[in-house]
Amino acid sequence: MEWVALLLFILIFVVILSGIQVAFVLGGLSVLIGYFFVPDFFDLLPMRIMGTMQNVVLLAVPLFIFMGLMLEKSGLAESMLNTMSRLFGNVKGGLAISVIIVGALLAASTGIVGATVVTMGLISLPIMIKSNYQYELATGTIVSSGTLGQIIPPSVVLILLGSVLNVPAGDLFKAAMWPGILLVVSYIIYILIIAHIKPDIAPTLKEDDTFTQNLSYQQVVIAFLMPLILILSVLGSIFMGIASPTEAAAVGALGAIIMTMSQSKLSLSVLREVMRETTHLTSMVFLILLAATTFALVFRGLGGDKFLVELIINSNLSGPMFLFLVMLIVFVMGFFIDFIEIIFIVVPVVVPIFIEYDMNLVWIGILLALNLQTSFLTPPFGFSLFYLKGVSPPEVTTGHIYRGVIPFLIIQLIILIMAIIYPSWMGIV
Repeated sequence: MEWVALLLFILIFVVILSGIQVAFVLGGLSVLIGYFFVPDFFDLLPMRIMGTMQNVVLLAVPLFIFMGLMLEKSGLAESMLNTMSRLFGNVKGGLAISVIIVGALLAASTGIVGATVVTMGLISLPIMIKSNYQYELATGTIVSSGTLGQIIPPSVVLILLGSVLNVPAGDLFKAAMWPGILLVVSYIIYILIIAHIKPDIAPTLKEDDTFTQNLSYQQVVIAFLMPLILILSVLGSIFMGIASPTEAAAVGALGAIIMTMSQSKLSLSVLREVMRETTHLTSMVFLILLAATTFALVFRGLGGDKFLVELIINSNLSGPMFLFLVMLIVFVMGFFIDFIEIIFIVVPVVVPIFIEYDMNLVWIGILLALNLQTSFLTPPFGFSLFYLKGVSPPEVTTGHIYRGVIPFLIIQLIILIMAIIYPSWMGIV
């Protein structure tokens, strides 16, 4: 029966790569194998599904998605980029630095990678091209800043990882803060260095540019006060123990509506569009989640988890070597399938082995989030690269995007290695 479990695991990946929808492959094959090989499968399945649906932490997923989509419609990103560009307009690489900071603030406000990359691409890429920025630097800055939503709380990725690893999402949020901040600072330092060495690829803004006009204190406050209040109300309430992630997500959703209203962007059509997209994305996530629950029931019912633990332990594979193997598999898989499928298919299988090695699961969760973030940027299949290409002008080629992301990808790999070697120094454990 253990070999049947491993065959199911391999078969799922083979069929997924053929292009069939992940939820139907994962759930359909699991139901078929469960029916023939797992005793009382259909008696156990309803209880497992209801147990998953009664997990109140998962209510934070649609609420954070709603918050991110509503903020996308509010015009907040354009307002912040306008303000930041005026502040840093006279600095070499100042516009790129503005994109990094605004991307980080949007990541902390939304936690949705695709929405952030597309929004920043539509708003900032034309401005950077007009300002004679090198295409590679412009595109690399946008995709790397947009992908910060994977690691900077409140992140949908961290919520889903918390549910699978069975660790509080709030603990993952706290542990992810310093790695996220370190990434932002590293990006800015790289831009300052490259702009100093090659000033022609990241020039200062022209004097007649609207982004270099005089900026009042009131404009700065308006552009950044509301996002900061929203971020502090969501994360602060979680870190201080005032609210659970689900309750904080509800506060964030309400705050996003108020902010959109304050920008005079809230209308019935906007609300309807946001609710429709939220329902679509949430349904996709939970359909995969229910399929993954079915797979987990069958895999464990066949003894696959115990078999894998015994196989790894008997192979005398050390804990660090097993961690390296998992990180490598997740990194490669990130080229081909979305982070949601990786979280729900791979992570439940390897968690018992991490527990057997007595590894800190919060640390493992942060490493997985950083790894998934890195795979979003890796050519040729990084999802963020495709998001940006979809909204780029014709003169910006795929080659520009691929070459531009390499330095930022190297920075992310360095941060990931540091998180593995020095977790306490980075505030993870």
